[in-house]
Amino acid sequence: MFSHQHQHRVLTIDATLVMTEWLRDAAVAGRYEVRGARTGAEGEETFRQWRPHVVVIELTLPDVDGIDLLRRLKQINPEPEVIVVGGHGAVVRAVEAGRVGAFFFLERPVSREGLADLLGKAIKRADERAEYQRLRQQVRGRDGFANVVGQSGVMTALLELVETVATSDANILIQGESGTGKELVAGAIHQHSKRAAGPFISINCASIPKDLIESELFGYKKGAFTGATTDKVGLVEMAERGSLLLDEIGEMPAYLQTKLLRVLQERQYRPVGGDRLVSVDFRLICATNVDLEGALRSGQLREDLYFRINTITLRVPPLRERTEDVPLLCNHFLSIFSRRYQKSVRSISPAAYHLLIRHRWPGNVRQLANAIERAVLVGKGSEITPADLPESLRESTASVQEFTVPPHRTLAEIERMAILQTLERTNWNKQEAAHILGLYRPTLYSKMKKYEISDARALRRVARR
Repeated sequence: MFSHQHQHRVLTIDATLVMTEWLRDAAVAGRYEVRGARTGAEGEETFRQWRPHVVVIELTLPDVDGIDLLRRLKQINPEPEVIVVGGHGAVVRAVEAGRVGAFFFLERPVSREGLADLLGKAIKRADERAEYQRLRQQVRGRDGFANVVGQSGVMTALLELVETVATSDANILIQGESGTGKELVAGAIHQHSKRAAGPFISINCASIPKDLIESELFGYKKGAFTGATTDKVGLVEMAERGSLLLDEIGEMPAYLQTKLLRVLQERQYRPVGGDRLVSVDFRLICATNVDLEGALRSGQLREDLYFRINTITLRVPPLRERTEDVPLLCNHFLSIFSRRYQKSVRSISPAAYHLLIRHRWPGNVRQLANAIERAVLVGKGSEITPADLPESLRESTASVQEFTVPPHRTLAEIERMAILQTLERTNWNKQEAAHILGLYRPTLYSKMKKYEISDARALRRVARR
C-alpha cells in the first residue's frame, strides 16, 4: 500500500491550472504532491514519466478531448484513478467517461472542498488497488518476480541478489546484452526497495540526440533557448524519492558525465538557463550492453563516474545461457499476446517447442517475445506450429547437421558423442535433451557424470570471472 510516509502524486490536466492551485493549497501536511499540465500532450508526457497515483482531467482541453485523453492514459497504465471534470448536464459524457474507466465524473461548478474530498477518496482507492497488487505478487512468488520470468539456476541467483541489494540505496550497474531484460531487472530493484512508492523514471541515453539529453535530464527554464516557451521539469527532478534508470550510460556525452557526477556528489543542480538550485533525492540505476572497461580505456566514459555508478554490478545472462527458461518464457508471452489480441491460442506444439529451444536467440528475450507475438497473430488454430514461427528461426534450426555414426568407435564413445551433440543442439537444456534421447533426466545426469561431460556454459561463466 502507498504509505502516508510517502507523498501520493496527483497530476492535473487543466488549461487554466486553477484546479492545480486549488489542490496545492489543499495538500495539507505534505500528504500529496501536485503537478499541473495545460495541454493533453504535456499531461500525457508527465503521466508516462512521473507515474501519478491520481489524475484530474478537464473535459475541454486546447489540443484534445478529455475523454480521448482518458482513453490514451488508460492504455498506457490502467492503474491510476482518473477524475474527469466537465460542464453541468453532460450526462452522455459522464456515461462515456465511466465506460472508459474514470473513477468519477465531476460536474461544474466545482468547489475546492468538493474536489479535495473526491481526491481523498480516489487516493484511498489507489491505496487499496496497490495493496491488492502487492498481495497478489506475493502469492505469485518467484515465477513472476516483478515481471522477470525465470527459474534457471543463473536467474534464481540473479533474483536472490536483486532481493538482497534492492533494500539498500547503493548505486547499481546492470550489464547484459541487448534484449536480456535489463530494464525489467531495474524495475524489480525499484519495486523491492524502500523507494517503491516513489516514481521509477527511465531514459535511454542512446535514443535521444546528444544535444537534448541535458534538457531531458535536468529540465530548463522558459527562454533558456529558442523554442523553450515554458518551464520544463527534468527527469532527475521527476525521480524525487524514487529511482532513476539511465539506460546505455556509456552513450552519455562527456560534459554531461561531469554534471551527473556533481549531482551524485552534491545532490543538487541548476536546470538549463536557471539560477535556482534544485535539490534531489533519488536512487541511481545504470544499464549498459557494452564493455564499460573498454569505454574507460578509450576515454568514452569518465573513470570517476564509472567507480561512482558501479557500487554493485549485476549481470543479466543472455537467453542461450538459460535455455531452461525458454518453455516458461514461451508460456508467459503466449498468455500475454493471446489476451492482447483476443486470440484463442492456448498451447505450443512439440515440434515448435523443439525449434524454440534449439535456437541461439541472438536477440535474447526480446527476440523470443517477438517470435511468440508473431506466431499468435498469424496462427490459425489453438496451437502454435512451426509454420507460425518466423522463417529465419526455422531456417537456422534446419541448418544443424544430423548426427552420423563415425566408424571405428566403441559403443560408449558413440553414446558420449550422441549425448554431447544433443546437449549442444538444445543449448544445454537438459530436460529437452533427455526428451530427445528418450532418457529420464536423472539418467542423463548419470551418463554425463560417467562420460565427464560438463556444461559448457558454466565453464564459460567461470572463465569470465
